Amino acid sequence: MFENVSHFLVVLLQGVPATVLATAGGIALCLVLSFAAGLGMLAPWRWVRVVARIYVEVWRGTSEVVQLFWIFFALPLLVGFELLPLWAGVLVLGLNHGAYGGEIVRGAVQSVPREQYECAVALSFSRVQRLWRVVLPQAVVEMIPPFNNLFIQLLKSSALLSLIFVHDITYQGRDVLEPNFSGQTALIYLLMLALYLVLSLLITAVMRVWERRAAAAVGRRPVEPERVLGQGGAV
Repeated sequence: MFENVSHFLVVLLQGVPATVLATAGGIALCLVLSFAAGLGMLAPWRWVRVVARIYVEVWRGTSEVVQLFWIFFALPLLVGFELLPLWAGVLVLGLNHGAYGGEIVRGAVQSVPREQYECAVALSFSRVQRLWRVVLPQAVVEMIPPFNNLFIQLLKSSALLSLIFVHDITYQGRDVLEPNFSGQTALIYLLMLALYLVLSLLITAVMRVWERRAAAAVGRRPVEPERVLGQGGAV
């Protein structure tokens, strides 16, 4: 059963660059849209809040598979322009997860204590200065753990791109290996799971470093699990 492991890994690893590119591109677009939507929902202008809320509800409330098919198959029929499969996937991953990220940003900004706003006003900071110098640095610390979860979910969703012929890890396993080694399906998918796990652990490692640096920048120390749960069994 295990005599073909090295061959399977070689074939699956050929899909890693596409998976990494789709994930990295999706994360970059997700971050931009998350902050745009999250801050938009808190904007003083009603029309901005309405636009941001519509974006969040539409992309969060519809099927990611349907979104992918619509962007890749249906949109070209309407506009006469077809995106490359990888970029269509990046666009959908960013738009879909950016809608979830918008709520993360909104909640984190609203969690900053009111006293911080009042201190910024007392220092005669403008609205923009209050946001960039006082509110966001503190809110970012609260955003990082849920963004970590969101980015891992985005990585896993990148497997959907195999449906539009992106040669990612899932495509390599399902469409290249499985038809030729149908008797070793369990091993093929086990190796695929292992590769996704490794990539998710890398994302977590990067996010933990970011969390520590963001916390240090605002004078906080990251709370260790034993401090939360209590070393003596009592909270």
